[in-house]
Amino acid sequence: MSCWDTIQDYGLRSIGIGENLLPKKDFTLCQEFTLIGSGLLWNIYFGVLALFFGFFLANALALAKASRHAWLRKPAEWFIFVFRGSPLFIQFFLAYEALVLLPRTGIELFGLTIATSWTTKAWAGALFVLFLNTSAYSAEIFFGALRSIPKGDLEAAEAYGITGWNKFRRIEWPTMLRLGWPAYTNEAIFLFHATTLVFFSGFPAFGQQGDALYYANYFADKTFNPFVPYPIIAMYFIAMTLIITWVFGRINKRLNRHLPQNMKSRIRLRPQLVR
Repeated sequence: MSCWDTIQDYGLRSIGIGENLLPKKDFTLCQEFTLIGSGLLWNIYFGVLALFFGFFLANALALAKASRHAWLRKPAEWFIFVFRGSPLFIQFFLAYEALVLLPRTGIELFGLTIATSWTTKAWAGALFVLFLNTSAYSAEIFFGALRSIPKGDLEAAEAYGITGWNKFRRIEWPTMLRLGWPAYTNEAIFLFHATTLVFFSGFPAFGQQGDALYYANYFADKTFNPFVPYPIIAMYFIAMTLIITWVFGRINKRLNRHLPQNMKSRIRLRPQLVR
């Protein structure tokens, strides 16, 4: 079997497309690269969606934590404290055990039956845990950035008559993002690395359709040689980290485009007409 045939057979196996059975012996380097790369699709799925939805919840939590009202501030503080204070692996385990206790036939609500079996699937349950976890960490980052906004900027805005929602939309929120974005970039990288814990926690991999680390562990167990599959997964994640860094760097440059050091100097020709 050529490497191209291997890619066609196993390239999308992690999402149920291609060969049903995993290779049992005579593993080739192409098979390991292909299957581990196939599993990386799950890591990308978890990371992108958790990061996207978590961004909005993190902003809301940061604002709630900075609120003067205790009924908004206290729940946000406890939410952030619980998810930042407990290990992610334990959160996966507890979430799965709690979801398993839901009735398999569904929950009756206002005469309608709401299905619950899908909540124990990794694509839903594990994604929800990652979403909550990254929201808590990101909220603390944005809260710190919100508290670091120079008072002079806010006073200047008020002097120009910019108050209320307009002040938040035009001054506070952009400045909060600009100050917190470097740390948020690190959180995005850590989140993608944390996706490797999904199929080693309570959430099972149905049909051996797991993530990159799942397949790397499979090859390591079969060959008794971890020095091939684990460096491969490391290479994949290093490449992913470079992509994340580039994307977030472009966004950071966009957020800071108005600062003097980011403005391109223009060469102007000013002929001296009068001496």
